Amino acid sequence: MEEYRFREARSDDLASLVEMLADDELGQIRESPGTPLKVGYIRAFEAIQNDPNNELLVCESDGQLLGMLHITFIPYLTYIGSWRALMEGVRVASSKRGDGIGAKLFEWAIQRAKEKGCLIVQLTSDKKRPDAIRFYEKLGFKATHEGMKLWLN
Repeated sequence: MEEYRFREARSDDLASLVEMLADDELGQIRESPGTPLKVGYIRAFEAIQNDPNNELLVCESDGQLLGMLHITFIPYLTYIGSWRALMEGVRVASSKRGDGIGAKLFEWAIQRAKEKGCLIVQLTSDKKRPDAIRFYEKLGFKATHEGMKLWLN
């Protein structure tokens, strides 16, 4: 049985993480893996690493990255000044999807949210990802709100 290790991402993981983001139908359209990495990825990674309310978590086995999840801890005035954890950028390597890595990654990330005192864990998923939505529902997430986005470019 394969042994998984969960940790925060390091700068030497960045190229592999961008490749993982690009390795699906939607990611192929919006991501740009390759060498050299686009400076936007480097700047975003540095900002995440330098912000105590952001963590980029990875799952690895035998030195190979298998999954990733970006978690942002957000203070709110609602719910008596509670904190929330926002999960974004969730990916599992295409060769490992269906192996339970995503569930283990969420289990670890939800534990991090509890440790930080969060009351709610929330996420968004593109409506073009029905498999991902079913996965989140199996984990106990409920579609209680309608999400909206406004593109600024």
